[in-house]
Amino acid sequence: MLAFSVPPGTGEAATGASEARPVTGIIDGILEQDEGRPRKQRHTSKRIFERLRDEHGYAGGITIVKDYVLARRLRQREVFVPLRHDAGHAQADFGEALAEIAGVERKIHFFAIDLPHSDAASCRPYPAETTEAFCDGHNAAFAFFGGVPKSILYDNTTLAVAASWAMGRDSGRKCSASCNPLSVADRFGRPGKGMTREGEGLVGWIRRNLLVPVPRALASRR
Repeated sequence: MLAFSVPPGTGEAATGASEARPVTGIIDGILEQDEGRPRKQRHTSKRIFERLRDEHGYAGGITIVKDYVLARRLRQREVFVPLRHDAGHAQADFGEALAEIAGVERKIHFFAIDLPHSDAASCRPYPAETTEAFCDGHNAAFAFFGGVPKSILYDNTTLAVAASWAMGRDSGRKCSASCNPLSVADRFGRPGKGMTREGEGLVGWIRRNLLVPVPRALASRR
């Protein structure tokens, strides 16, 4: 291994990048166009090679094209890491469900927050997903937990971002009393990626286990 500047099998010679360089722009363009098409109608490496040969006069071999396409797809593949929940950290999100209140079935919004390390969770329903509900949900959860987490992971919703900013950075806002003096760090998940509660979404777990069947009288569930 010491005889090589890079480990064998990972350099340009292995991926075909060097030989394919004259047409990599064309290949990249084809693959980018494929992203918005049905999976069964996307180009295979063989079809890309045929188009390069017939439409662009490519004289290289099909293996070079296959190697480059494979390497590019591997680079763009999402990487997963083992899920780990350290003590003292929480995650929070809003969910929607139906409930019957005073004989009328209506949509309710519930604020859910949990400590994944211990699985302690707090859930509180509200008539709307508002900043006031966001802040009240935190206060109720902190009282229930008997303490304040080091950090809270939020979904990337506009309300969470705005309310978290108010709590943590503007002492003049009504929410600042909840978190700012307590130095709770806010974190945000990736867009489009659900929260994870030991492999299950917290909001989905609450909806399936606490709100099925539709409750007739709804009180705070913690």
